[in-house]
Amino acid sequence: MPHALHRATLALHTPLGTPLAGDTLFGQLCWALREAAGEAELTRRLEGYTQGQPWLIASDGFPAGYLPRPTLPQHFAAPADDPTQRKAARKRRWIPVQNTGATLATLLASAVDDGVAYGSAPRHAVQAHNTLDRLTGTTGEGVFAPYSVAQTFHAAGQHIDVYLVLDTDRIGTDAAAGLLAALGSAGFGRDAGVGLGKFTLVSLEPAAFAGPAGANACWTLAPCAPQGQGFAGAKSYWRVLTRFGRHGNALALAGQPFKTPVLLAASGAVLTPGGRFTVQPFVGQGLGGAGQLSKAEPATVQQGYAPVATIALEAAP
Repeated sequence: MPHALHRATLALHTPLGTPLAGDTLFGQLCWALREAAGEAELTRRLEGYTQGQPWLIASDGFPAGYLPRPTLPQHFAAPADDPTQRKAARKRRWIPVQNTGATLATLLASAVDDGVAYGSAPRHAVQAHNTLDRLTGTTGEGVFAPYSVAQTFHAAGQHIDVYLVLDTDRIGTDAAAGLLAALGSAGFGRDAGVGLGKFTLVSLEPAAFAGPAGANACWTLAPCAPQGQGFAGAKSYWRVLTRFGRHGNALALAGQPFKTPVLLAASGAVLTPGGRFTVQPFVGQGLGGAGQLSKAEPATVQQGYAPVATIALEAAP
């Protein structure tokens, strides 16, 4: 089936209660499709999802014009003798997208920090919440105890890029744009009902990453499940991410809202195939189905796919 890479640019209008992670975004787009077209249509789109035939794959949200720095050991970058320089280097976590065709040394040297990538670095804050006991009209203990939740504040209208891999036989650009617009209007993630996670879709258009000469590895743009996919462990680098998922929408109120935890490779993983390298728009696999992830909804699936750019992984010095 034809899979094509697209770039969606979003303008944020309210704080985020949940990070713009690709697998979370995919789940909410599935709910948006179900609300718009019905459960039967969602079931049809998910046919073959766990057999390597995804209808849509979503990346994380990145500052417009940037990608996450590849997860590589320090010795791949130019050494820094000053410890303060090494600490500053760890904060430079964004790569300009126009440098994807560069050599590894040039690519890593071009990394910038949040202040440069966003223009104004996001601010993290804690919001206090109260739950009132209707009998006493006050807070109290247990479920009525005051609590706080984290929020991420961006500059007004902050542009965020999300990369989508679309199976163009099953979803067109206009339909994908409609799902994103509906999600942005309703709100993404936690506390959308009280105004968090609102955004508008600025554009959705085909995209392509420049590939470096001698490309031999994949550079992932979302959490993915590379297990059993034939990657060479000794030549691949990633951070382990344990996803403790929970249902959204109506199933969030079910008796069993939590999903089975899954192990993923975090965004920015560098995965080297054990055999011949071929350029492809995504890696990973679809997880779940047949009750593997949820007892509340046996058909539940988890995005273990990730859009990718290519990278020329040179021999370590």
